[in-house]
Amino acid sequence: MEEYFGNELVKKFEEMMENNDEFYFDTEELEDIIVYYLELGDFNYADTAVNYGLRLHPNSLGIKIKKLEVLLEWEEYNMAKELIDELKGSSMENTDFLVCYAKYYSNLGNPRKSIEICKKALELREEENFLHNFIADEYVNLGDPFNALKHYKKALQEDPTDDYALENCMVCFNDLNRSEEAIAFLNEYLDEFAYSETAWLEYGQFYFNKKNYEEAIKGYDYLLAINSNSVGVYANKAACYEALGKYQNAIDVYKEMLELEYTQAFTYYKIGLCHKALKQPILALNAFQKSLREDPQFYLAMMEQSYLYEEMGGMSEALHFAKEATQLNETNLDYQKRLAFLFIDSGKFEESLSCLDKLVEAEPSRFYNWYAYSEVLMLLGEYGEAVEVLIKALKRHDRAELYYQLSNCYFNLKKQEKGVESLQKALSLDPSLAPDMQKKYPFIKDEVKKAKAKVKKKN
Repeated sequence: MEEYFGNELVKKFEEMMENNDEFYFDTEELEDIIVYYLELGDFNYADTAVNYGLRLHPNSLGIKIKKLEVLLEWEEYNMAKELIDELKGSSMENTDFLVCYAKYYSNLGNPRKSIEICKKALELREEENFLHNFIADEYVNLGDPFNALKHYKKALQEDPTDDYALENCMVCFNDLNRSEEAIAFLNEYLDEFAYSETAWLEYGQFYFNKKNYEEAIKGYDYLLAINSNSVGVYANKAACYEALGKYQNAIDVYKEMLELEYTQAFTYYKIGLCHKALKQPILALNAFQKSLREDPQFYLAMMEQSYLYEEMGGMSEALHFAKEATQLNETNLDYQKRLAFLFIDSGKFEESLSCLDKLVEAEPSRFYNWYAYSEVLMLLGEYGEAVEVLIKALKRHDRAELYYQLSNCYFNLKKQEKGVESLQKALSLDPSLAPDMQKKYPFIKDEVKKAKAKVKKKN
């Protein structure tokens, strides 16, 4: 980071701009200033430096190429094309220009042309690592992992410490379903670069994906021996122990991880899940509570507390935490279903309606959402509203259960004819449900006999 905070040229340039002065910079100095801003992602300042540079050195190819870089970042492709046409005659032996030229076609979605230009740039024997990665990325865009792999490997030959190339080699092996070659390649690399953190991470991830968790743990252990502060690796290692059902081992790893983290809410949550799997509800509850102390709005820990309290018979606490979690994550339909269930279980039917309403709106194709919604409305005596819900439901689900419910609503609303009509429809769809429905809805008991007789006569 020192170059960002101690760049004297940049300080001089920025002071000049602030004071409306005009200082002289040679072309190399200006290119360094522009590169600084480009690497920082400050394209406005990069453009300011380019324009100032072109005022001082209007014929500088280097500064014009930097102008091209800025135009490409801003997606000013018409202006970029004009500048490319201007520079082509004098810059086809310039690697920076060819990279910009290739990027122009890449951005326009023409990877083949981009690859062609990059291959021409390779002939100049400069920036070969970068160019092989560029070419490989373009082959990825073409859906050609075979050729992409060749160039990622070449990039790695140019710079064996190139983590980007190494990671993408493994991605390509995976896309090509060449597992044996992938691990042989990785082992060969590790033989030469035994202290590569990226390689050991890839090793662990390879075996994790193969569900060979013991071997994955070995890879993570090597990585932690190199760098014991790799927080993410502890999480990966703990996940392996969880997959093996060794929850106490996972807890031990998560506790090591706690010592390195600034944000510990998720780790306490994971410890809680492991205690839950070990049938240790009090310890699990304690971990979830610590998670919430770290992050009072961590709804995952809230909902887990809700499940635990339910298992322990604390239904009012279960409802409280489910309510809190759902308020923080209203779009989670599983949370809405759970909250609706807990409201109904505690006899708070009216409170459950908002959950049920959200469910039928979000998942109209799920029959039981409608069935539960209308059932609760009937329990509340809201038969008119229940009829409206059931009519909507029947447009999607031609089910006997809904017609039984509808008939009950009509009978309660003293709409005898519609009640009989709905009941006959229900019996024609599924007469076997009639005994259960009569127990639930005593109002239809006498009508069932009449309706059954009519259906029989009709048949």
